[in-house]
Amino acid sequence: MLNYRHNSTPSSDEIQNFTGINTIKAIERTNYPFVMSVEDGGASLGLTAQIIQPYDPVRICGYMQQALQSLVDALDYSPEMPVRKLEILTSAERELLLQTWNATNVTYPDHLCIHQIFENQVAQSPNAIALSYEGESLTYNELNVRSNILAHHLISLGVKPDSLVAICVERSLALVVGILAILKAGGAYLPLDPVYASERLLDIISDASPSILLADKLGCDTLGEATLSSLTVVDPNEQMKGSVENPEVVGLTSHHLAYVIYTSGSTGKPKGVMVEHAQVTRLFDATGDWYHFNESDTWILAHSFNFDVSVWEMWGALQHGGKLIIPSHHIIQSPEDLYHLICKEGVTVLNMTPSAFRPLIRLQTEIEHNDQLRYVILAGEALEPAILKPWYVIRSENSPQIINMYGPTEITVYATYRAIKDQDCSQFMSPIGVRIPDLAIYVLDSHGLPAPLGAIGELYIGGAGVTRGYLNRPGLTSERFPLDPFSKTKGARMYKTGDLARYLPDGNLVFLGRNDHQVKIRGFRIELGEIESRLMDNPLVREAVVVAVGTDSDKRLVAYVVSDAVDNLAQLMRDHLTPVLPDYMIPAAFVLLDSLPLTPNGKLDRRALPEPERDSFVNKEYEAPQGEVEIALAIIWTDLLKIERVGRNDNFFMLGGHSLLAVRLMNRISTLGVNLQLSALFASPTLSELANILSSQFVKGSHTFDSITPVSRDGVLPLSFAQQRLWFLAQMEGVSDAYNIPMAVRLQGTLDLDAWQKALNTVFVRHESLRSTFVNIEDQPQVRLLPAEQGVPMLIHDLRGELDIESQLHELKKLEASAPFDLENGPLIRSRLIQVSDDEHVILLTQHHIISDGWSMGLFTRELNELYTAYSRGQSNPLTPLAIQYPDYAAWQRNWLSGDRLQEQSDFWRTTLADAP
Repeated sequence: MLNYRHNSTPSSDEIQNFTGINTIKAIERTNYPFVMSVEDGGASLGLTAQIIQPYDPVRICGYMQQALQSLVDALDYSPEMPVRKLEILTSAERELLLQTWNATNVTYPDHLCIHQIFENQVAQSPNAIALSYEGESLTYNELNVRSNILAHHLISLGVKPDSLVAICVERSLALVVGILAILKAGGAYLPLDPVYASERLLDIISDASPSILLADKLGCDTLGEATLSSLTVVDPNEQMKGSVENPEVVGLTSHHLAYVIYTSGSTGKPKGVMVEHAQVTRLFDATGDWYHFNESDTWILAHSFNFDVSVWEMWGALQHGGKLIIPSHHIIQSPEDLYHLICKEGVTVLNMTPSAFRPLIRLQTEIEHNDQLRYVILAGEALEPAILKPWYVIRSENSPQIINMYGPTEITVYATYRAIKDQDCSQFMSPIGVRIPDLAIYVLDSHGLPAPLGAIGELYIGGAGVTRGYLNRPGLTSERFPLDPFSKTKGARMYKTGDLARYLPDGNLVFLGRNDHQVKIRGFRIELGEIESRLMDNPLVREAVVVAVGTDSDKRLVAYVVSDAVDNLAQLMRDHLTPVLPDYMIPAAFVLLDSLPLTPNGKLDRRALPEPERDSFVNKEYEAPQGEVEIALAIIWTDLLKIERVGRNDNFFMLGGHSLLAVRLMNRISTLGVNLQLSALFASPTLSELANILSSQFVKGSHTFDSITPVSRDGVLPLSFAQQRLWFLAQMEGVSDAYNIPMAVRLQGTLDLDAWQKALNTVFVRHESLRSTFVNIEDQPQVRLLPAEQGVPMLIHDLRGELDIESQLHELKKLEASAPFDLENGPLIRSRLIQVSDDEHVILLTQHHIISDGWSMGLFTRELNELYTAYSRGQSNPLTPLAIQYPDYAAWQRNWLSGDRLQEQSDFWRTTLADAP
């Protein structure tokens, strides 16, 4: 808290009165974590800082002192400097965060490719078992021979360094044979797991454009004949004849590509991460002192080869002389069968996502454990340490050692290491530990400056693991892989992760979630992980995840819970959370699940979470609404709350209502001719109670209403009162952009331009409000509709290949948002389509407030999305026709508020405002 006080300078007489008296400075006690008090005496400033425990007062005061010094220096020497660039870190702390904790004093040899290290291992232990699958096995020498034969065949087909070769093969020995053969041929493998949705795999093929495909029967069936006909297809199971010698590929170095793995983008379109051989081989060198993997280790391929943890699993085994167990897909899907295989095969190194490991934790409490695990390495998603509590009740910290590793695909599998201890289970935050020695990790604020020790910032990662970037996405690569301003290596890049973290005083990092895992609902910023943690505190809850659904003012929280509680779950969970969380953090619905859905990678599959049903909300036994008023009110509630039905005993707030929806409800009720105070809803929140109040108001006012019916379209049409107000302001103020409503949308992926323009024009035709223009006839405004076939004007800009695209884009946004509309001639809606790369567009859409508002924009975007989805798939218009249009409402409104009713309103306000100045 900042406490700024002005104190006037005492006069000479006042000073004389204090002669011989010593003034004692008093400091008030504070309950705030940090208070800065400023005493402004005119000619001087007095500063007092108060910091309560457990915060470090010396360090925080040091920040303030440095900030004030930077401010004084800036005012003196560079007054134009933005405040955000003022240095608040002391030189010692800056050195600690950027240099000491990122000192890279070791380098690792990077001259060998992945397969060359494997070949060295073949020479050392040719007869050791390399792979095992369903009773079949291959020794190191047998694996080398089979992959060599296939590699020579691929070379004959034209594979060379950096060639992409797709592989779509089910879990088997042939999977690893195929991957190894691609590397030996000098190519980079493009993984296409056949258990993934075929549509996603076809998107990857379309984006990556490989010419050669390794595929077995399942892979061919998944991809389909149309795709196979455009590729050279080779079955890695086929028995071939050819050279068994290790191929010598001219020009191949460790800085050529090893693989391209596609990860999900924020828009849903996958993006291919390009990874080189050297970035993989150095990973095992850099982590060697922590693990000491050797030929006695048995690994298990627990992850899809579409997921980069599989890179760690495959080469962790094969580069150290260990054995790799390949479980079938059905075993991976069964925790019991998987654990049985782990015990049977003597697996010593297990890699899993926390979500996939949870069932194994439960198994420990149900069956006797006789595994030989040395390490359980958790990665792929944030670890909630509390899930390990049952594990440590049965297992010791070192039997096996549980490791939490963090790392985006763009940094080559892993970036940090943390050995988990029993005491970590009491933490709310996810500990991710220290960086891998040949990487640099920075926690930066929103301006790209180092965040103070302990402050939350975004993780940026530099060093030897930084990959090439995204295949065919130079714009996105430039955005997400900026130059590293803190590196001494010229041209070094770092990766912008989008993850939030902070440094602890000992140099360890804690992970705080994604930037996009923090949501804003009704103006409140909410960390979903905090709600999940509170739910997990309930002994009835085994697993929990919270998501935000809806958009803008319709957004609400839904909790998905795996629990033994069957009856009245929503009420139980709400009662559990109410004492510990503010109202705006209480989920509107609680959905009971048998288990959380997982992706083939073992991560939580948020898209597979079901829509909440009626019993997911806190409500009483259903009783149908009775009477016209209850039925009318129930229709409004179902529309606002986005639920299928409402009973007469249901509570508005228990069904997910909140203050903003309550205001909208009052507005909807006002269309019935009754103006209720918001307090009426809070006092009577059930449907029947509110309907009773509404009925009594009807009786008091004797309100009757005619239905809204279509009016004639011959000639001009009336304005609503809201439109008339805006029209009047436009006449007073002249041409202005003050009432423009601009919107910008960035689209990733292929855009069907014809479908987009058709969808936009369909919405234009559908809503007469969008086709309205406002003409002056005998000094009175009237509405004239534009012809439906005119459509929405759309300017197209192609910025591909241009320099400084973002700057040009910014100028176009400013130009679009500020251009005024002509109310009389229209149209009062326009669009721009800006192409920034082959698969990235920015769409600007601007409307005048006289034909739209914030709520209308929500409906507009929903309809536009539905129409574009349908048209891009060759389908017809999915929207039902509208019974009435906005001009019909405007005519009804003017007809209703006229005559005696208008005179009554006029008399009331003239009396109320009679004494106003």
